[in-house]
Amino acid sequence: MDATFTCAAEADTRAVGRRLASLLRAGDIVLLAGDLGAGKTVFASGIAEGLGVQDPVVSPSFVLVRRYGGLMSMIHADLYRLGSSGEIEDLDLGSEAAEGILVVEWGDVSEQSFGDDHLMVTIIVDDEGVRTVRLRPRGSWESRRLPEGDG
Repeated sequence: MDATFTCAAEADTRAVGRRLASLLRAGDIVLLAGDLGAGKTVFASGIAEGLGVQDPVVSPSFVLVRRYGGLMSMIHADLYRLGSSGEIEDLDLGSEAAEGILVVEWGDVSEQSFGDDHLMVTIIVDDEGVRTVRLRPRGSWESRRLPEGDG
């Protein structure tokens, strides 16, 4: 079942990511979708905080992949600059994150590259800057309990 959260501030978006982190298991894939500036990196930062990552999380747009250590490792990728599914496959993200969590910004553009077992997080910002964060489970995620949303 989907869960939806209304986030009036960046801190709220980060807090939803932190709450989600408590449910993550090694090998989990979290795909992030949303326009530029929607808050994908803020959400990923919340996940990292929840995993005990001490380093600041920054967008991996230009390096494509960043690795963070914490209670569990987190691989943070950004597919914005990639042009084909072949380039995504070359990164071998799934096997890299087998022992930790894989968080992928722009994951919606190549959702099929990540199989049927992932959590899709869509972030939409309205004209007042309020974010709607929607968690859509796929595969084994459908039997897992998500944080309770507000809508």
